[in-house]
Amino acid sequence: MSDLADSLEPQTKKRRTRAGAVLPERSYPSIRTIGALILREMSTRYGKNPGGYIWALIEPLGTIILLSIGFSLLIRAPSLGNSFIFFYATGYLPFHSYQQISLFVARAIQFSRPLLFYPAVSWIDAVIARFVLNALTSILVMYLIFLGLFLMSDNQVILEVPPILLSILLALALGFGVGVLNCALMGLMPTWDLIWSIATRPLFLASGIFYLYEDLPTQVQNILWYNPLIHITGLMRSGFFVTYEPDDLSVSYVLAVSLICMATGLMLLKRFHRKILQDG
Repeated sequence: MSDLADSLEPQTKKRRTRAGAVLPERSYPSIRTIGALILREMSTRYGKNPGGYIWALIEPLGTIILLSIGFSLLIRAPSLGNSFIFFYATGYLPFHSYQQISLFVARAIQFSRPLLFYPAVSWIDAVIARFVLNALTSILVMYLIFLGLFLMSDNQVILEVPPILLSILLALALGFGVGVLNCALMGLMPTWDLIWSIATRPLFLASGIFYLYEDLPTQVQNILWYNPLIHITGLMRSGFFVTYEPDDLSVSYVLAVSLICMATGLMLLKRFHRKILQDG
């Protein structure tokens, strides 16, 4: 932490208020601070663990392989195509991206709390740094896994890139919005972390990882439609399976949920970030 503080020190210069007090003023708007926070987290999370970044790849890949093996023993073929691993990869990876980003952004202030007492570091720097790092990690993990699946696959896969990219962007946006909102709520209500963890456990089953939305009964569809992740996984699969045309997908709905969560979370953090730091 002292190394990070030293790296931030050259960013500041002195300015005087009308009362004559001397306050530090940042000369470079947050860019160096965000970069320093990203490097700090990379060294903390990956640099001290055996294998480092390999674990970021092994975790989702292992889950996909286990799902593929398990369901291949129960059913003859997946709901789309003839590859279990492709079907579950297209469902799980966008969900995993959302989950990781929302989780780590929600704990951004808690993770960087000691540094937020330095004038050169603000709460928005901590939030953006965690989002950027985890977004880039998620994109890299998805790219490597899908590339590996393509190289090992005997079947020629025809891709539609726009829906794939849109699905990834929506997963990142939703993860950021939910993460920012939870960051504020966890700071204001310490029990919110536990409440949210319990309330969202069914998401793994309700986000279209194991099935297609269109295969469900109408009554179930009417409920699950309000889960933004159903739209994201459906959009991802439409880019990998050209014969799949998902019904009732709404990009505008996912964007609306993401922006509402993000705006609410940012307003709460701007209003109460000092209280959150003091109470912590």
